[in-house]
Amino acid sequence: MNIFRESGKDAGMRMRDLFPEQNFFVTLFDDRVYAVGGAVRDLFLERERGDVDLLVVREEIDGVIAKLKRHGKVDVVGKAFGVIRFRYGGREFEIALPRVDVTDPEAKADHKNFLVHADPWLPLEEDLRRRDFVCNSMALNLKEGLLVDPFGGREDIGNRLLRMTDERSFFDDPLRILRGARFAAYLGFKLEKRVYLKAAKTDLTALSAERVSEELYKLLLTAPRPSVGLEAYFHLGVIRQLFPEIDRLTLTLQDQEFHPERDARGNHTVWAHLLETVDNARALAVREEHGLEKSRKLALLLGALLHDLGKGETTRWEFKRGRMTITSNNHDTQWVKLGKGLMDRCRIFAYDGYPLRDRVLQLIGLHHRTFSYWRSRDTLTRKTLAKLYLEMGEDLLLLALLDTADQSARGGGVPPESLSESGQWLLERIRRDNLNRESVKPLVMGRDLLAWDLLPGPNMGKILKALYEHQMEGRFTDRESALLFARDYLRERGILP
Repeated sequence: MNIFRESGKDAGMRMRDLFPEQNFFVTLFDDRVYAVGGAVRDLFLERERGDVDLLVVREEIDGVIAKLKRHGKVDVVGKAFGVIRFRYGGREFEIALPRVDVTDPEAKADHKNFLVHADPWLPLEEDLRRRDFVCNSMALNLKEGLLVDPFGGREDIGNRLLRMTDERSFFDDPLRILRGARFAAYLGFKLEKRVYLKAAKTDLTALSAERVSEELYKLLLTAPRPSVGLEAYFHLGVIRQLFPEIDRLTLTLQDQEFHPERDARGNHTVWAHLLETVDNARALAVREEHGLEKSRKLALLLGALLHDLGKGETTRWEFKRGRMTITSNNHDTQWVKLGKGLMDRCRIFAYDGYPLRDRVLQLIGLHHRTFSYWRSRDTLTRKTLAKLYLEMGEDLLLLALLDTADQSARGGGVPPESLSESGQWLLERIRRDNLNRESVKPLVMGRDLLAWDLLPGPNMGKILKALYEHQMEGRFTDRESALLFARDYLRERGILP
């Protein structure tokens, strides 16, 4: 093994910055505990710390569990796998024993033909060998500050390269192909060519929908420019195999007069537009003034990726304005078939309790609404805007952000810093018309009509619906004025004396 010591004081300070709880684990496990994987990689990249995965060697799993239980909550993922989740100090750690992949021809679920077997006495190098990329195949001894780097991970970090640790085992789990694309975008590294060559011949279709969608979520949420990972998906065959609705857009042209953006091969494709739109959406999603939590960021990013799905079926040549033009009329209405089909196949439903699927489908179907309403703003009624608010609620902000990301994706490559003119107008008009959760609730209720001796039934339903339409038009805005309006309305029709 290539083991060396980092230079004393600086390394120790960097370790504490990354992992302030290290002394606690050293107290429990002495020199047998290591930080492994991404935490070590990010240490050398001087990135903000995220999750820290730990490896404990030379101790049986029952002993590890007994020590941890005295100090926090322990969840054993599986003794055979040798993985423990441990909550301490408000943080969750994944703690594992050294593991090795054992070939099992019967284990075919999720494209894996191996089992993971924990062995506390397994040499550390063998555990590191089973990991995906060399830059993730390092370990740092928490007590001594020793780096274990048997495959040259630190050199790869310097070269900003993603190199397979062991090509023989890398493709046993094809999800690593998608993970490589994410790391390329997240870290700004390049994937070695061998990954592309073999990935093109690897079947990805047996991967579970849940693992694929979760990997896509991570790419969209963590990469500064998700387009880098999505373009890697394209080169690796991921788009072709797993997202055929999107793959069609890599061959779908757009009129260059309206869409000057080009893909990496110089073509004015919908794919080029999607990549730029996603990057723009990501830049907007992380701005503090928008206050988007993770679930709403994800909805915006998925909406940006999928908003032009319908163009694959609606794009045509058409003679307009004296020339042949590429058109995609009514492409936003195709989301019903294409969007739902993709969501079903990828099992995209709720996310942290947020209605992700429904919101993304709404964004796809309504993504032209902001600009079209802005163009007709002088004649647009409060009622029309109120109906849009009823569909989207406070997530109208997402619609305005998607409009901005979409409109600014015209080949400039510079993400927008503020909302588009139409997006700003939409949100300001919503405020001006006093559209909010309370104002769109019906102000006249059935019990009010019953108090006036009206009989329940279909006629009462029609009256309530008509009164609500007047409310949406702004004829009344509070409870008192609503009841006055309702009395006059009923008297004019001879329903009340």
